[in-house]
Amino acid sequence: MFMAGKTTRMSKVKQLITLNEQGRSIKSIAKILGISRNTVKSYLEKLSVMKIDTENIRSMDDIQAEGLFHSGNPSYKPDKRYEDLMSEMDYYSGELKRKGVTRELLHEEYKSKHPNGYGYSQFCYHLQQRLIASKPTMVLHHEPGDKLMIDFCGDKLSYVDRDTGEIIPCEVFVGSLAASDYCFAMAVPSQKTPDFLHALESCLIALGGVPKSIVSDNLKSAVIKTSKYEPQLNQLMEEFANHYGTTVVPARAFKPRDKALVENQVNNVYRRVFAPLRNQQFFDIASLNESITREVHRHNQTRMQLKEYCREEYFMAEEKHRLAPLPSMRFEIVHYADYKVAQNGHVMLSEDKHYYSVPYKYIGQKVKVAYTRDKVRIYSSSEQVAIHQRGLKKGGYTTEENHLCSAHKHYLERSPDYYMNQARKMSENLYLYVQGIFNQKRHPEQLYRQCDGLLSLARKAGKDVLDKSCSLAMEQQVYSYTIVRNIIENKTYLDKTTACEDGRLPEHANIRGKKQYQ
Repeated sequence: MFMAGKTTRMSKVKQLITLNEQGRSIKSIAKILGISRNTVKSYLEKLSVMKIDTENIRSMDDIQAEGLFHSGNPSYKPDKRYEDLMSEMDYYSGELKRKGVTRELLHEEYKSKHPNGYGYSQFCYHLQQRLIASKPTMVLHHEPGDKLMIDFCGDKLSYVDRDTGEIIPCEVFVGSLAASDYCFAMAVPSQKTPDFLHALESCLIALGGVPKSIVSDNLKSAVIKTSKYEPQLNQLMEEFANHYGTTVVPARAFKPRDKALVENQVNNVYRRVFAPLRNQQFFDIASLNESITREVHRHNQTRMQLKEYCREEYFMAEEKHRLAPLPSMRFEIVHYADYKVAQNGHVMLSEDKHYYSVPYKYIGQKVKVAYTRDKVRIYSSSEQVAIHQRGLKKGGYTTEENHLCSAHKHYLERSPDYYMNQARKMSENLYLYVQGIFNQKRHPEQLYRQCDGLLSLARKAGKDVLDKSCSLAMEQQVYSYTIVRNIIENKTYLDKTTACEDGRLPEHANIRGKKQYQ
């Protein structure tokens, strides 16, 4: 019988051989090495049977030597059930791929053929082991600066519209350099081509360079036709790649291992970005992206498992300087449209349902609009007449005051402060009277119109006449454009004593009697 229990280290066995060659007894060898005499005896018996030069044994690695002394129990017999199942495993694994075939069905077939065979759980275990072994994965070595892998997260982040309270969902773009696993993430309104290319461009700018190739998923915004051998890229995607001097390699359809690194990075973004931001509220996409950038930066500075460095350290040391330089100009997608300037001096960009102002002299004329993701440029006869930041709020207006006519400017500038400042320039009484008008609890539009009327009276009747008329109206504590106008027309301001003692103004032709209302 050979040894049972814990196996003796091969370093001790080699010591045992040396001591035996020195002529030591079994008892002394056991005492020196701290093992039993039976163990020493069993190893020496095994050594005599093997008939191998002891010098060769001492020169072997411990693993090789262990194979000589512990080659296995010769009395062991493999399980016949296992041999029977393995001989038919190719059939079962192939049948499982057929539509409607389940593991339960295959096990029933197996048991009908081998009544004493494995139960269902062991059958499924061995079947699963075969399926895993039939799809081995290869460890790829990625050269620094070679590939950037990109994808979108399946879940979305969001922000709240301050004006409407609406929750606006956002797609989250993720990029990962294959060599350093350096991560980039950004929220964009959609996966449409303009937003996708904007996110990709922002990624390249954040990296500070361009990789040799970009490995993308089969996004509609990047790939027109998927193919295992020759996929067709979107024209804008090709133009983008040409602009940045790189190539685009779409992953094979339904082959996530082609971009396994970014798939893993998406999971990291869920844990390192989505989770920390889950209880925070944002009111615009810019503040949302600021927080995403902060969390991704923290993720890139976190030590990786089984490595002594973080993603950022490896990226800065080994990969960044191998990226190609960025071009001097950014890539822009330009769309064109023809519109007629409406009577309100605006054109509506139909894609966004948003209005942009044009100088009022172009009202009624046709203009050309060239718009990118961020800018809207308006041309008349090849001359640029307006440029705006692109707005995405449906039904909203982007207006530049210089584009408005004087009447429209005045309309927008109206406010209590505006009218009181205008009144102060004319007279102190008019200022106090306008102030009294705004103390009334009436709709602002009505008050603005009264103030416009008073300023008009000042131009027609003169500042002195209006000053006296306002003084008389304030004495009677009556604040109304009509009262001041009547005082001026009836020249009541010439003799204040004509005012009635009870506070009423004297009767005249412009005041109706009670009969008019019967």
